[in-house]
Amino acid sequence: MNTKRRIFLKGTLAGSAVAVAVGAGLLSPRQVLAAWPKEAFEAKDIAASLKGVYNADMTTPSNDIEIKAPDIAENGAVVPVTVNANIKGIESISLFVEQNGTPLTAVFNLAPNALGTVSTRVKMGKTSNVVAVVKAGGTLYAGRKEVKVTIGGCGG
Repeated sequence: MNTKRRIFLKGTLAGSAVAVAVGAGLLSPRQVLAAWPKEAFEAKDIAASLKGVYNADMTTPSNDIEIKAPDIAENGAVVPVTVNANIKGIESISLFVEQNGTPLTAVFNLAPNALGTVSTRVKMGKTSNVVAVVKAGGTLYAGRKEVKVTIGGCGG
């Protein structure tokens, strides 16, 4: 038997199996895509975003949360942000940019015993505080850092 014919038959059978599974409703996009708090990402202020993500709007300031971000970002479209949290029992870390139209930029759900470190890039429309909210042991802790955004990279 020709090997190309075997490959064709395998591909046809695999494609048919997937088509039957989709037709039977076994595979649907809702089952494949992760759940995400849509209302929290569309909220216009941090309190509403916190309510959408954690069903709470109060945080406790913490010095155990370190935010590494540039003091002055020349390009607000890609501001690198790293959060290190030295708190036990971290369940999730969320990032907010206070002056953005929709302040919630990221939510990281961490596995038990995971280190409290996340890194990402956020988009900032203008100079603002970057706020990291860490949920640990059912309590919300917050740390913040101001990042100045310059337009055109002239430092002004």
